[in-house]
Amino acid sequence: MFPHLRLSGSLPCLAAMPSIAPAMPTPSHLRFFLTSACPPHPFLSFGKSFFVRYCTRIGYTKPYQDQDPKQCPIPSKMQMESSFGGIVCKSRGCQTLCQPPGANVQQRPVSEICRIRDDVLQRKKSAVQITEDYLSRLHETEPHVKSFLYVSEKALEEAAELDRKLGNNEEVGPLAGVPIAVKDNLCTHDMPSTGGSRILEGYRPPYDATAVRKLREAGAVLLGKTNLDEFGMGSSTEGSAFQVTSNPWDLSRVPGGSSGGSAAAVAARQCAAALGTDTGGSIRQPASFCGVVGLKPTYGRVSRFGLMAYASSLDVIGCLASSVLDTAILLSVMAGEDKSDATSSKKDVPTYAASLLPLNLASSKPFEGLKFGIILETIGEGVNDGVLSLIRDAALHIEALGATVTEVSLPTFSKGLPAYYVLAPAEASSNLARYDGVRFGFRADGDELVSMYGQSRGQGFGLEVKRRILMGTYALSAGYYEAFYRRSQQVRTLIQKDFRTALEENDVLLSPVAPTAAFKIGSTFIRIHGSPSLGESDW
Repeated sequence: MFPHLRLSGSLPCLAAMPSIAPAMPTPSHLRFFLTSACPPHPFLSFGKSFFVRYCTRIGYTKPYQDQDPKQCPIPSKMQMESSFGGIVCKSRGCQTLCQPPGANVQQRPVSEICRIRDDVLQRKKSAVQITEDYLSRLHETEPHVKSFLYVSEKALEEAAELDRKLGNNEEVGPLAGVPIAVKDNLCTHDMPSTGGSRILEGYRPPYDATAVRKLREAGAVLLGKTNLDEFGMGSSTEGSAFQVTSNPWDLSRVPGGSSGGSAAAVAARQCAAALGTDTGGSIRQPASFCGVVGLKPTYGRVSRFGLMAYASSLDVIGCLASSVLDTAILLSVMAGEDKSDATSSKKDVPTYAASLLPLNLASSKPFEGLKFGIILETIGEGVNDGVLSLIRDAALHIEALGATVTEVSLPTFSKGLPAYYVLAPAEASSNLARYDGVRFGFRADGDELVSMYGQSRGQGFGLEVKRRILMGTYALSAGYYEAFYRRSQQVRTLIQKDFRTALEENDVLLSPVAPTAAFKIGSTFIRIHGSPSLGESDW
């Protein structure tokens, strides 16, 4: 049936999202799949029901292995329950998800955002108390995880202001009292915004990114800025100029990248949710490595205004949370047209959470008539046997739910990576030209202007950023523009056509998020004079 997925034996029951056994962090690297050893349980994605198997394994990582699980500040038990449909109602001016007619109250999913918002609105806890709880957990775990570059000094003030509004019966937003972290390549007017680079060390922009502003307006409490690979260029968060973040499930492994700080913060329960950015998998891969839900929206759905540009035609702002419902709520808050971003979509923003189907309204064959295609090129050579086993089990389960599952070939799929490594560095070469030591950020001493430019950029940028700038500048040079940049744009178009063709024949395309489990810190990097550089991998 699936010749490329026939493997002998099976893996232990290890959850991909969000539960995980400590010995093998997030082995599946699938956004929605778990092993066949787990009991069936629904998991709903946007627009269509999406069922998986799940189990919860208890286990926690050093240095807390001898403590009571209830006292363990790094999460030892994380459950995902079924998402539910809802309608939007108004309560104190706050959008609240209400149960649809006939829905069982017990079908309500585990949602940190809903729980916190309900506690605040029903006065079970004040916003200040909730913020203090998260800050306490953050400070206790941060020396080991190192997910934050900056912790806000105004978080408690923001929470106190929210409590004051509630006390005066003033309107509050749909994220009332929810503690959220922000990736440090998004501008915040009251906190440093460094992009993980020395060249912007200590820089404080005079404005908020549109996505950040919308979170504030919705009542969110911003806890701080999370670590990342410098300007988003990396996949392990080892490329940060300031510190290396660890995976909360296994402190010897990477959290993924470049949004590794945000993913680790959510997994370690340092915040209820976090913003991330995705250029070539930088939300999806760390979400998989850390066992949380990561959502990379369609390009233009969320305004990019206030995002430090890496590759402008690829950059997308998204979110990471512990449940699909939470990401749906966050997307509804952040999405929408923005006059400050000409590429933002003009389409109306729906209430995404309302499209999540309740379990008790689903039939025994909810996928009947749907066609799922497994991308053949993503399950071939180089993919870990454990990952292939989990895909196989998921495919069999999807078939049992009534769907037709086949293998789909995308002939140009393998051309995507080389095209990316021409287009993204080319755009980065242009975007990062603004960091010259004159307008903002780090400035080196120089005898004259050109010397100051060179020394500022040479001392301020890390090795990986310099490497990509050089590659991009070369690809855009007069003698090679046609051979590299234009040809890569043509390949990009061909890949899009292949995907469109495949989606005309299939309702859903499936693939692993990454070919392996989270790898060891240092396995793909070497250090040269204290700066990270890509080296040999021991995957």
